[in-house]
Formats: sequence, C-alpha cells, structure tokens
Amino acid sequence: MATLTIKDTAPLNNTKTTIPRLGFGVYQLYGDKCSDAVAAALEAGFRHFDSANMYRNEANVAATVAQSSVSRDQVFLTTKLHPSTSDADALYSTALQDVEKLGGGGDGYVDLFLIHQPGSSPEARQALWGVLERLYDEGRAKAIGVSNYHVKHIQEMKPYARVWPPHVNQIELHPWCQQRQLVKYCQDSGILVEAYSPLSCGENLGDQALAAMAAKHGKAPAQLLIRYALQKGHVPLPKSGKVERIKQNANVFDFALDKDDMAVLDGLDKGPDGAFYPASVK
Repeated sequence: MATLTIKDTAPLNNTKTTIPRLGFGVYQLYGDKCSDAVAAALEAGFRHFDSANMYRNEANVAATVAQSSVSRDQVFLTTKLHPSTSDADALYSTALQDVEKLGGGGDGYVDLFLIHQPGSSPEARQALWGVLERLYDEGRAKAIGVSNYHVKHIQEMKPYARVWPPHVNQIELHPWCQQRQLVKYCQDSGILVEAYSPLSCGENLGDQALAAMAAKHGKAPAQLLIRYALQKGHVPLPKSGKVERIKQNANVFDFALDKDDMAVLDGLDKGPDGAFYPASVK
C-alpha cells in the first residue's frame, strides 16, 4: 500500500477537482466553539471542512479560514442542503446563500455541494439536483454530489441528471456499519465515498477488539478507525471540539493497519443495526 500523508488528495471523477483524503466535520459545533475547532484543525493540518445549511455554522467556518494563514485555494469546503421543496427558484436562492456564507461572498465558491439526504419527494430531489448542476455550471460549486443516498436514489437520477454519476456520496461508515453493497456500487460507478461518523459517534471506542489493536499499535482507538477508513479508500470526516483530540485525529499517517487488523475490523459489521443514524441506512 502506498504511503499516505495528510496532504494526499483523491480525484473527483469527471472534474478538475481533487479532494483531501482526510476531512473535518463541524456538525453540532456552533459559534466560537466551531471557530476554535476549525482554527485548531487548520493548525493540525486539516484542509477539508464539511458543513451544511442545517449546521448553521457555514459563516463561522468561512471566517476562521479567512482569518488564518492558509489561503482559500488551499482549503476544500463542503456544504449540504435538504431537498425541502420542488420549487427550483427557492432552492437556488437558498443554495446560493449557502455558497456565499461558506465560500466567501458574492464571488465565492464551494468545492463540493451535496444534497444532504434524499427526503421523501422524488420531485424535490430532482429540483435540487438541477440547482446543484446550475451552481456547477456557474463555477459556484466545483463538484456536486449526494449524501445518505441508497443505490435506488442514485439510479433514479439517471434519466434527468446532466451530471451523472454524482461526484460524491457521503454516508455513515465505520466498522459496525459498512454498507458494503452501497459502497461497491459507488466505487464501481466512479462515485467517491465519504465516511461521516467514522468514529461511530464514539459509541464503540471501548470495543475489546479495538482496544487490543490500539495497544498493539500504540495508538488511540479513534486513530485506528480513521486509519481504517483511509485504507478502505474512503474519505473520513471525524469531528471534535477538543484541541488534543483534533491533533490526535490528524496524526494517523505514521502507522498502517495490516491485513489481520483490517480483517478484524471488517468482521465487526452489524449492518443497519450498527448504524448511529439507522433511518439513513435502512
């Protein structure tokens, strides 16, 4: 296996854009707590930040990046929007506001814009995808994709999507929830897979097998889970508001999991029962 570094990127199919292999999630980080976490993440070497309209922290992320010593073109910024209506004009207005909040004003851009979840309306999904295609055409989104989409949702897009396949599908992924059929479909289709909740929201950090492996490598359980996602070819998005944890989560490039380690972690899969967000998996 090639040596990985925190500076590594992966290409996004049919675009000129590359995505950092390690990202930083900002879900449930608000105000100064979000700003402080992003600043610490930048200091630790993160260059990829995952926000969303519903997180209500796009402006905090943008301001912290702008105030840092890291230039905008060295940072990869993602936002997401729910398909809340089939009114394309209303969706475009909201999406453009998100781009301006996160991407830096009237001439700003985001590197990736995702449909946050499929919702219940095919019409709303289609309308929002059309909005993302418009942002992509206008250069306001360098890549576009989906989140929490199952195979059926991605296949549903084929008849109407000008941009297909989506460049990214962001889904819950960790050893206890591996979504293997969906991951294989995405990989076979040229869709990059991002892993949210790669630490299983901390629920399984005390797992006995994981603890034994952590002792073997002299690493924290969270570091093993991030490394596992990287070695599976995913783009993990760990999150933390604690400076030491942020540094720890970035420090996953000085060791590798061997075949036996990977087999042990592969064997922990519980399917939908292992999901922290089961409604998005079933």
